[in-house]
Amino acid sequence: MSHTDDSPVDYVQRKSGNADPPLDIVLVEPEIPGNTGSTARTCAAIGASLHLVHPLGFDTDEAAVRRAGLDYWHLVDIHHYSGIDELKPLFRRRTCLFASTKGRRIYSEVDMTGPCALVFGKETAGLSDEILSRYSKSVYRIPIKRKARSLNLSNAVAVIAFECMRQRAFAGLEAAGRGI
Repeated sequence: MSHTDDSPVDYVQRKSGNADPPLDIVLVEPEIPGNTGSTARTCAAIGASLHLVHPLGFDTDEAAVRRAGLDYWHLVDIHHYSGIDELKPLFRRRTCLFASTKGRRIYSEVDMTGPCALVFGKETAGLSDEILSRYSKSVYRIPIKRKARSLNLSNAVAVIAFECMRQRAFAGLEAAGRGI
């Protein structure tokens, strides 16, 4: 990716003539509503679409979302699927990154400047061996200390999603005035 001599703020705020490339975040059978809620909030903050592969470990109906205080849920483009095979057409049109502690390569090695799909498994088991085998050339990990088992799902999503946005020079995001 090439960079310009613009100041960081101007570089971030500059908009290209084309729409930003799509970023799709896929959660396969998520079990913990708080993790999916945090992931949805990340999607809302960066303009990513959220794809939920069922079964889910919780409800996403309007009452459940309201009870959980997810006041940003309406800002997220959410899609539901009965199985990961329904996502094959999406995967064919995207650079895919399947996140797993079993990955041999590091997520930052992936060029995420074009259309991307980031795929994450459920909290207790990650992505199935069948999925990891099928997409073995696209499995990546986040480096962590050997004794730590893994990162929390929503934290892992945020780490990789913001690497994608960094590679895209934070296109379409505000450089100042918002954040944590």
